Amino acid sequence: MAYILQVDFPMNGPFGEEMVETFAGLAESINQEEGFIWKVWTENPETKEAGGIYLFETRETAKKYIDMHMNRLAGFGIIDVRSRIFAVNDQLTSITGGPLQR
Repeated sequence: MAYILQVDFPMNGPFGEEMVETFAGLAESINQEEGFIWKVWTENPETKEAGGIYLFETRETAKKYIDMHMNRLAGFGIIDVRSRIFAVNDQLTSITGGPLQR
């Protein structure tokens, strides 16, 4: 069973193309995390929020990642981070076309 990690936090930017340029290296490093399958990056310049939806192989790898990521974000001065981990219902997700692998 796969697990979704939902993360969001206040952020003053960068957004859009500038976000791509700033965080491309970070995106590459996330690919190397244990149990990581994929991430959808989220941003809302109007409300000054960012985050992501991640898919991990296990609850344990999702938890290990968010613990590390919260420390990394704190290093960037981002401390008001919300995170949640959800089990994925594989059968219903398959019916609606949700990707469960790379």
